[in-house]
Amino acid sequence: MNLYMADYIRFFLIDDDADDVAIFKEAAMEANPALEIINAGNGHEALKILKHSSGDYPNVIFLDLNMPRMGGKECLSELKKDAALRNIPVIVYTTSSQSKDIEEAMLKGAMCFITKPTSIKELKHILSTISTHVNGNLEKTLRNLSNTSSAFIVC
Repeated sequence: MNLYMADYIRFFLIDDDADDVAIFKEAAMEANPALEIINAGNGHEALKILKHSSGDYPNVIFLDLNMPRMGGKECLSELKKDAALRNIPVIVYTTSSQSKDIEEAMLKGAMCFITKPTSIKELKHILSTISTHVNGNLEKTLRNLSNTSSAFIVC
């Protein structure tokens, strides 16, 4: 492994909304140019990509809830059933802030629940913070982020 690969961070965004994907990618590149963003438009496509990735898994999965073919909750359940995938941190990243969605996501194994921020500046701050601490105590970082961010974050 070369020195570049040691600093290499990969986020996997599972979201069917093209505008949200474009905004996420733009904010991620501004937050940390070393980030690679992979995208899938639904849970079924995401699982297929992950299962064919030869163990080169993302550092974090950002998972929308409402998608065609296989939604986020079902995808999260499938991720946590798979021994090779279950330890990848999953952050639910959605427009919902309904307590039922939060509770279900956390019970199914999500590390955190983030409602999509309304500003690209806030998203950039969130992604920068996550990418900086992805190999440290990510869960603690996310809890601290919930205290300093204007976005709705539950961990």
